[in-house]
Amino acid sequence: MGKFVISLRKNDEYQFNLKAGNGEIILNSEGYTSKASCQNGIESVRKNSTDEARYEHKEAKNGKYYFNLKAGNGQIIGTSEMYESEAGRKTGIASVMKNAPDATVEDTTL
Repeated sequence: MGKFVISLRKNDEYQFNLKAGNGEIILNSEGYTSKASCQNGIESVRKNSTDEARYEHKEAKNGKYYFNLKAGNGQIIGTSEMYESEAGRKTGIASVMKNAPDATVEDTTL
């Protein structure tokens, strides 16, 4: 089962990572100024992760592939790691769709 991990960046912003059952990070958030906003971001990922239309397929300048998960308002709520292939990116999206809805939350800032 996947889990969201909330942490505090060096600039005092909160962020979350979604980790798959094997511990691999499959989605990273932006920085949030408050923990409540970060928790709202997690809920937005849960809500939007099962909708394929919310995934934006991207290719970086270095030729690697990644995706953004967007909320209904078009705002990016999570970005994947870089993948060597389009197939890898597809597998990453499937992993987020599977893990995010029921993922637990671990808060490392407590």
